[in-house]
Amino acid sequence: MRLVFGASGYIGSNLVPALLAAGHRVRATARNVEVLEARQWDGVELVQADALDPPSLARALDGVEVAYYLVHSMAAGSDFAAIDRRAAENFARAAAEAGVRRIVYLGGLIPPNPRSQHLLSRAETGEVLRRFPVPVTEVRAGMIIGPGSAAYEVIRDLVNHLPVMTTPSWVRSRSTPIALPDLLAYLVAIADVQDAAGRILDAGGPDAVTYEAIMRCYGRLVGRPVRIIAVPVLTPRLSSYWLRFVTSVPTNVARALVEGLEHDFVADDAELRRLVPRRLMGLEEAIRAAIEADSRHEVAARWVEGAIACRNFHPEYGFYAKRAGADADGPASPEAVFDVVCTIGGDAGYFFADSMWSIRRAADWLVGGPSYRRKRRHPVELRVGDVVDSWRVIALEPGRRLTLLMEMKAPGAGVLEFLVKPGPDGTGSRVNATAYWHPAGVLGLLYWYVLVPAHLFLFRGLTRSLQRRAASSG
Repeated sequence: MRLVFGASGYIGSNLVPALLAAGHRVRATARNVEVLEARQWDGVELVQADALDPPSLARALDGVEVAYYLVHSMAAGSDFAAIDRRAAENFARAAAEAGVRRIVYLGGLIPPNPRSQHLLSRAETGEVLRRFPVPVTEVRAGMIIGPGSAAYEVIRDLVNHLPVMTTPSWVRSRSTPIALPDLLAYLVAIADVQDAAGRILDAGGPDAVTYEAIMRCYGRLVGRPVRIIAVPVLTPRLSSYWLRFVTSVPTNVARALVEGLEHDFVADDAELRRLVPRRLMGLEEAIRAAIEADSRHEVAARWVEGAIACRNFHPEYGFYAKRAGADADGPASPEAVFDVVCTIGGDAGYFFADSMWSIRRAADWLVGGPSYRRKRRHPVELRVGDVVDSWRVIALEPGRRLTLLMEMKAPGAGVLEFLVKPGPDGTGSRVNATAYWHPAGVLGLLYWYVLVPAHLFLFRGLTRSLQRRAASSG
């Protein structure tokens, strides 16, 4: 049995299918198992576990021979290093008690004398895991070329969103980016290589290139010429502060990555290539593969994140979604609440502040959008593909989840999702409404930030109104 601990993350979401394809039995864990259920992996055992909750680890590790440790907390804010340290201690101790044969930990390339807290924490996590009895194989990788990779998505957003870039000198730093399929192949194979036990192994691609070269290569392949003006006074730390206005990658993650880019990240991967021989993709081949995987919807993430359909089939739209939402509890059953959710639009309206929805639909109609030109097929029933005014149903889990794709004209792609589940104490219900926004360029990001207050106001009122209507209808 192979355990992917942290399967909801980027590498975990891709490693699980790779392990299955190699014929392994796989158990996948996440703090929220619902995220894994949405992956719809056949034959994978799903377990809810949290490295900060030691009792949850025993079940996750029971009967496991190889455990892939893919947890990091750089999105958690300034305390992420302490959180990572505690999580690694708990996991390594529980793995020893469970009799695990090997831990495979994916870390990051570490340059001499790093100052980035992100890099220092990744190195410390490996050190903590090695203090315990289970042999650890630490694979250190730099930038990963693949749809959804945070570093790749920052590069992609910069090229897609900025025709002219004023950048710090880190664009001249060198790295050895590795294609996602190559890294996955290394991770799958290395667990069975006895000589890799207790080793730290660098993983990299065959090309040592600058970040400027990566951006220019991506721009050439997507037909977007890149104009770069390097400004030495813009340090990685200073440049990280405006990332929220340029990229849809979560700000804490993007900032942690960029602050480490003052160094060269060149892998010394001779030993790993000896232990696991394979032909590696060069930079251009890796970027082509990432673009093709994205366009073919081969992204192992939940649809509201990377799905190309949720981005209106425009790969230049932000991969990661901005989001805003609210929830409300009430005495009505989940079934009753979901029945009300399914009446959205048409004559029933939008449950709260209908005038605000009407203003947005009127603006869409004025610029030639579909608002006011379409009607619902049925007043209370919905199915995938149905039109709801200027929205389209793209996912439907009866009694639980409704996902609508916005088809109004806007600088990006929007998704509105309703999730209904039992209340926190097991009685009544909780309904959540969340807007996901994949921005198209700087205008798309500006559009989102302008509308965030309106979204928060709308969704607080909308979810409460849903609960009231469901309670009164019962």
